[in-house]
Amino acid sequence: MTLPPISLLTVCGIADLEANLGRGVTHVLSILDPGAPDPEAFTPDPGRHRQTLYFDDAIHPEPNLRLPTGEDIAAILEFGRALSADPAPRAESHLLVHCHFGLSRSTAALAMMIAQANPGLGEDEVLRHLTDIRPRAWPNSLMIAFADEALGRHGRLSAALRRHYGRQLATQPGLVEVLTRLNRASEIESAIRI
Repeated sequence: MTLPPISLLTVCGIADLEANLGRGVTHVLSILDPGAPDPEAFTPDPGRHRQTLYFDDAIHPEPNLRLPTGEDIAAILEFGRALSADPAPRAESHLLVHCHFGLSRSTAALAMMIAQANPGLGEDEVLRHLTDIRPRAWPNSLMIAFADEALGRHGRLSAALRRHYGRQLATQPGLVEVLTRLNRASEIESAIRI
């Protein structure tokens, strides 16, 4: 499998930013809630390549929430393309993708960048590679649906995501309570139990 010219990939939440930023991070994709302040771990930020996007971790419209849009997904994919064009040697590059908890928006973003960098890689393999990087990954299904279309995967990435959800629920049943509280029960219901 090929990835963008990055030797190390990390996904985390805000609580783990400071510890991870000290590990030689060269590129950062930040996905924050609208109106959220910039995490203190980035002050000062010593010259990292950083993209920051603002949208809520939601999949259904609700008052006062900003859902991810096709434009947000296009920005993530453009960030991934820019990684491929970065002249820095692979051995010196470390990508960190974070959102609030490092569970959903960040893992969806990394999954789509893996799929983009590996157009011949099967969708289940994309998600298995993601799980190797972030074992508790629960990618945001709306983001994956937009990426599925943008990458010409014709629904296969979304179908693989439902199988991924089934695997995650089998090993992490506590996710049901957390995701139900976050109005993500439809993702649980969509899971293909394997």
